Amino acid sequence: MEGINVTLGKTNITVNKNGFGALPIQRIPEKEAVYLLHKAYAGGIRFFDTARFYTDSEEKIGKAFKGMRDKVIITSKTMAQDASGFRDDLETTLRKLQTDYLDIYQFHNPGSCPKPEDKSGLYEAMTDAVKKGYVQHVGITNHRLAVAHEAIDSGLYETLQFPFCYLSGEKELELVRKCETNNMGFIAMKALSGGLITNAAAAYAFLAQYKNVLPIWGIQRLDELHEFLEYIASPPSMNRRLTEHIERDKNMLQGDFCRGCGYCMPCPVDIEINTCARMFLLLRRSPAALQLTKEVQEKMKKTEDCIRCDRCKEKCPYGLDTPILLQKNYEDYKNVLAGKIIV
Repeated sequence: MEGINVTLGKTNITVNKNGFGALPIQRIPEKEAVYLLHKAYAGGIRFFDTARFYTDSEEKIGKAFKGMRDKVIITSKTMAQDASGFRDDLETTLRKLQTDYLDIYQFHNPGSCPKPEDKSGLYEAMTDAVKKGYVQHVGITNHRLAVAHEAIDSGLYETLQFPFCYLSGEKELELVRKCETNNMGFIAMKALSGGLITNAAAAYAFLAQYKNVLPIWGIQRLDELHEFLEYIASPPSMNRRLTEHIERDKNMLQGDFCRGCGYCMPCPVDIEINTCARMFLLLRRSPAALQLTKEVQEKMKKTEDCIRCDRCKEKCPYGLDTPILLQKNYEDYKNVLAGKIIV
């Protein structure tokens, strides 16, 4: 089999239902990142998603695909607040990626939906970039349901990137269906819920049920990549075993939990909130030893420095009481270290 393809709405971009999320490659050396990207391409992945916010991710993709730009789909994002910042970001992104154009350029998690004449100048700057050939298609990413609906309803965007996985609820499913109705591509970020989903086959099989959805997997290791490349030749489909696994995960992870998106950052006292606020889940769902190192213990101890400014709470796209989550996870972590809780 050649795997499953997906077409992103009216863009007519058609790729294998395996996108490469390039946020994690900022954590590995350039040589390793370029090798990983080459392996992804050789294995059949053609869609690569990055952002100006992802430090050197764009530069690594640029070095990997120099001289073969027409063979890959590259998307990036800007968090610019005005037209001048937009132009600066776009110029930097094109230079880092060593390309003349982006297949999709996305507004990166804006607090409201950029529109013509909204006084920010952002959408006008995007339109100008399209006219000049720097951008082929216009997209938007978000974590807020209201902004996502606004983007779809506006008719101004060709793709929406939004968290979607088997832990999602009916509200996220409504977005998927609405995008399909409006011939708008849906790019699923957080397809593994920031590492809380540990069964990649179940994650893939769930998303494969939605023909308009392209998942982008955050990949930084070869073993992770190989697993997703296997799905091109032999895509997993929903069966009783995977369905039961998904139901167990839903029961375990229901309620309020940190997805690790990082939009609460930075913290004024340098707490790594998107790790510390979900530590107990990480202890239970990944090899515990990885979370009990001296380095991680120091990160968790920083939680004691919380000044309860509530900035993280105000910025959380899921409406979580982040300071309370930090406190609870730190108490549970100390109990694990003391042997009072076994994971």
